[in-house]
Amino acid sequence: MSLEYLEDRLAINDLFVRYTTALDRGDVETIVDCFTPDGSLDSPAVGQHAGHAAIRAFAERFARFHERGAQLRHVISNLAVEIDDNQARATCYLLNVLTRNGQSELLAPGRYECELVKTGGKWRFQRRVVILDHDITLDGI
Repeated sequence: MSLEYLEDRLAINDLFVRYTTALDRGDVETIVDCFTPDGSLDSPAVGQHAGHAAIRAFAERFARFHERGAQLRHVISNLAVEIDDNQARATCYLLNVLTRNGQSELLAPGRYECELVKTGGKWRFQRRVVILDHDITLDGI
């Protein structure tokens, strides 16, 4: 295992953590920066979004959800990564805990399926698909 491979693995892990914690904080700029300019997000809970403008609009809606007092906690685990030069495929398990009005609930578990690209020495999502075990509705997003 090469040092470059290990560095890429750590950078990809960091990308997943940056993205999920940015969602939880309502950090629009970090969310957008996690995607390539033509990157896409497809989630049954929040719809399909392609390109920075659409991802920014999604992130702003998500931030308003947070500003209105809802707190999501994205918990990811079991990250599996396949790297091929400057492209990678990665998947991980996903749990979401929603706290609102003094009550917490576990939302549908699922996973992220992602295609990543390394440009300018930085890994970003090219395509991010959320697959949930059952349908959910996020009121307010």
